Amino acid sequence: MERIVRPFQDFAHKQSSGGILLIAATAVALVWANSPLGESYAGLWHTKLTVGVGDFSVSKDLTHWINDGLMAVFFLVVGLEIKREVLVGELSSVRSAALPVVAAVGGAVVPALIYVAINAGTEGAAGWGIPMATDIAFALGVLALLGERAPMALKVFLTALAIVDDIVAVLVIAFFYTSEISWGALGVGAVFLVALVVANLIGVGRTLVYALLGMGLWLCFLLSGIHATIAGILLAFTVPASSFINPGAFLERGRYVLDRFEKAGEKGEHVLTNDERQAALQALNRATYKLEPPLHELEHTLHPWVVFAIMPLFALANAGVPLGGGIADALASPVALGVMAGLVVGKQLGVTLFAWLAVKSGLSELPVGIGWRHVYGASWLAGIGFTMSLFITDLAFSDGALVDAAKLGILVASLIAGIVGWAILRRASPPPALAEARRREAASRHDGYPFTDTARPSSRPDSQPRNLIPKSLAPSLSR
Repeated sequence: MERIVRPFQDFAHKQSSGGILLIAATAVALVWANSPLGESYAGLWHTKLTVGVGDFSVSKDLTHWINDGLMAVFFLVVGLEIKREVLVGELSSVRSAALPVVAAVGGAVVPALIYVAINAGTEGAAGWGIPMATDIAFALGVLALLGERAPMALKVFLTALAIVDDIVAVLVIAFFYTSEISWGALGVGAVFLVALVVANLIGVGRTLVYALLGMGLWLCFLLSGIHATIAGILLAFTVPASSFINPGAFLERGRYVLDRFEKAGEKGEHVLTNDERQAALQALNRATYKLEPPLHELEHTLHPWVVFAIMPLFALANAGVPLGGGIADALASPVALGVMAGLVVGKQLGVTLFAWLAVKSGLSELPVGIGWRHVYGASWLAGIGFTMSLFITDLAFSDGALVDAAKLGILVASLIAGIVGWAILRRASPPPALAEARRREAASRHDGYPFTDTARPSSRPDSQPRNLIPKSLAPSLSR
């Protein structure tokens, strides 16, 4: 049995797994939509599904349930990552956050301006938000293919950049892609939000409480006209990020409970027949529960579902673009050209230029272990828009032709950006200081004794930021 299960376990823990599944789902959607069974593809996702009791019910097609419902869970995980990074990660200090924040702003503004320049005054002008986003799962998946050629500092930089990109995308959706607002539903939603904040303030640690109140918040936003996925972000910000017991007290209690567990063995080794050992286990479980922050618990629980189910399902439902015989005309349309130019040209230009300005102005500095070639390669990977770009496309356009043109532009641009970014980073050499440190470290291993004063900079404990890669979009780091 282990021989059968082991390959699946190894796959789930690889950093590239999420990207591989997204690619597979995209390929299936494209083949299905352009096969003789193409009508069944469109028919399936337009199937109506009604949820509710009596007069109180919500009826939407499957695509909307995925985009408005399941993607709210995706945004919840994004919000949890943002909160964690702001509290204890790469965005927790101004200087460490400055480089990815400034680079992300450049990588959002420049593509949007390029798109507007191409589509100003046309029916596709509303799609300016499409090329602003970065798909972190795809980007980190490509980076994982490089193995040791990709420095850890580069993964940290790209992850922080993508998270800031997500923040920008969420703000764009909230303020620019919101339909007519129902103030009554929004008012009820505000009550749920206040209840969530109060639960946080009084120390409620049960994630089930936040899940139930969050469902009420999501439903109110769905009915209000504000996109329901924003409820996921707001819910994330109310989930407690602190423990309900300090580590010292946990260690003291843990040692006492384990000592009780050991002494109780005199009454029998089997837990099922030993009441004292059962009580000790329950006490240890309660202490462990109090130590783990609800934010970490919820993020750890949801991230496999997001990476291995929700995102591939979203790609399957949204990436099936009928190519037909007009693919050349579709790619030549202003919408497709704007998306491709924004993601391919705008991202690399905006990220690299703004990062350079941040460093030259003294606002920040390049992380130890990466050079400008790494930054430039990462700027290409930032051009993999995909998930968020597809999501904004459905918000920006109602015309099917414009939607298909935008999606085709996203697919082509993401493919180009991924291949070119991988090629650039594959040839990128480490900065001289890091290369010398690696050479001396290898020499020390060969000679049989360490050079204590030449440890590789990126391996020093005091230089490692905490919580480097968000777990929901990098499955290999699940505990």
